[in-house]
Amino acid sequence: MQYELLFIAGIILIAFFYASVGHGGASGYLALMALFGLAPDSIRFNALIMNMFVSGIAFISYYRAGYFKYRLVLPFLVGSIPFAYIGAQIIINPTVYKILLGIFLLIAVIRILFVKTGQGIPIHKPPIYLALGIGSVLGLISGIIGIGGGILLSPILILARYANTKEASAASAFFILLNSASGLAGLPSQSVDIQPHLVYWIAAVMCAGFIGASIGSRSFSEYKLKLVLSFVLLAASLKLFFY
Repeated sequence: MQYELLFIAGIILIAFFYASVGHGGASGYLALMALFGLAPDSIRFNALIMNMFVSGIAFISYYRAGYFKYRLVLPFLVGSIPFAYIGAQIIINPTVYKILLGIFLLIAVIRILFVKTGQGIPIHKPPIYLALGIGSVLGLISGIIGIGGGILLSPILILARYANTKEASAASAFFILLNSASGLAGLPSQSVDIQPHLVYWIAAVMCAGFIGASIGSRSFSEYKLKLVLSFVLLAASLKLFFY
């Protein structure tokens, strides 16, 4: 019982902070479930389920706040959705990849915090073929690991000046929602293991996600949102290195 309460407290914190920047929290759930000894074959399923609910709530909050631009995220989704389905069917040893991904996320944190993107530099649309290619790669990665991919899409949108911070959060939430659904559809049947307490986990992350997304979409300044996003990326990279 004590461990169950600790686990729920953990996913609540993860959902709150990730939802505040338009993410679903899958990388955090994966790390926490591994720490608590859940079967490796089932954690992708459980992480993607919670990811869908939280990212869906985050998307609604950012959409209502007026930050969602479907033309921004559409080409990335066209590339990512089929590859998320394919990636979910791939069973590999992810140790080397986790290290590389962790390094990439650290670089993204450094870029976001210390490299000025310049307020005077205008936002511009991504080239459609580049967006399709990036989406395909992110979709494949998302499916293999069991995440929605928004944690990778956000820094790309911000650093390439395809979107400001809140527009990137809105796009990432929608990206995560659809890629998580595609990944779930592609999971092998042996990976689908419904935990007896999953309904309570979903309820917990939905409540935390609603509060986090509401604060992130309406109350956080661009600067504060960038700090939270950097914290989320840093936490995710450390989890990839150490679990």
